Amino acid sequence: MFVFVCAGCGGRLTVPLSQVALPAHAHQKYGNGIQLPVLMESGTFAVDPEPWGPPWRGWEEIRPDEAAARGVYAPVYALSDGAPGAIVIAPGDASGTMLIPGNRGGGYCCGLDGADGPNVACAQCYLPVASRIDDCSLWQALWLTPNAVRRLPVDGADAAPLSWSELMAEGKGTPLFEPIATWGRTAAGHWSNYWWSWSPQWEAAAGRALAHLLAASEGHPVMVPGGLVGQVFQRALDALLPAGPRARCAVLAGPGLPASSEDTSILLVPSHPQTGETWAPADPAPYLVPLPFGVWLWLAFPGPELPVPASGTLPAGTLRDDFDPPAPRPGRLFRADPEVLRHTLVRLPAVRSPWLREILENLTHHMRAGLF
Repeated sequence: MFVFVCAGCGGRLTVPLSQVALPAHAHQKYGNGIQLPVLMESGTFAVDPEPWGPPWRGWEEIRPDEAAARGVYAPVYALSDGAPGAIVIAPGDASGTMLIPGNRGGGYCCGLDGADGPNVACAQCYLPVASRIDDCSLWQALWLTPNAVRRLPVDGADAAPLSWSELMAEGKGTPLFEPIATWGRTAAGHWSNYWWSWSPQWEAAAGRALAHLLAASEGHPVMVPGGLVGQVFQRALDALLPAGPRARCAVLAGPGLPASSEDTSILLVPSHPQTGETWAPADPAPYLVPLPFGVWLWLAFPGPELPVPASGTLPAGTLRDDFDPPAPRPGRLFRADPEVLRHTLVRLPAVRSPWLREILENLTHHMRAGLF
């Protein structure tokens, strides 16, 4: 485990934390006026390997070879010139910090978004050390500035990462639906401030996976299994890829699932929630499409939906488990997050292919048409 301290005075800035993989939805912006929860589980931190935050440079200021050296292979609106390696934690895991007086820190639609740079300082020496994010439609987080903090080990080594079999036994999936809160005018916590929606985490995970599926297709149609997997991916794949006879098959693979057939060219596999490692089969692997473990687990082993009696009452002596009614289904089709798709796609070398570049350039059109 580690604590983070101020690089200026050595003052302690966090509680002891264990490192986990950066969530796929770390930089997601979801909807408008939405109250999203805390990004990181308490007691954990993750590191973003890419530069994050201001200052920003527009695409016209960046040479293509410079962008490619940074792993960006297609035009983007802007790239950060900040330091790589920003550390994200749950805001409640910070200590010895204070908001910088008079520093708006960007945002203020409903909170802070950190667009103007660090808005949190060390309480001992006042060095700016972090950006607090809590504006609407953003995941609540505290991003520690990498060149303003130092990481120190603390007594007691971290436990070894869970094995795949241990993760399967733990069975911690990410629910497909969840209640979404708005900044409404009614009292806090009132039911009218909430509605049931597709999980933002699922939409972000699908956006990242869809980018990999498109790259793996090499311009051919792609078929995924029916059911929930098809509900998440097939509509977008059919709209973005041409129809034709030489369809490629993508299937779920991973711990607890049977081996895929030899003619399967694309595997949807889990990534480890602690290490970020992508699961790989023992045999030479075809194209691996990573999914967050919780999303993959829900797709691979969906929980049964409890039946609801159409009429009458349950027999005497029946143990009831329906005190909480099943979550209502959202009133729209599932949509992958288009900005996560865009962010992932421009970082795949395959995007330099003309057919995939055309898909990227037409994303705005597809968004307006309701595909995303």
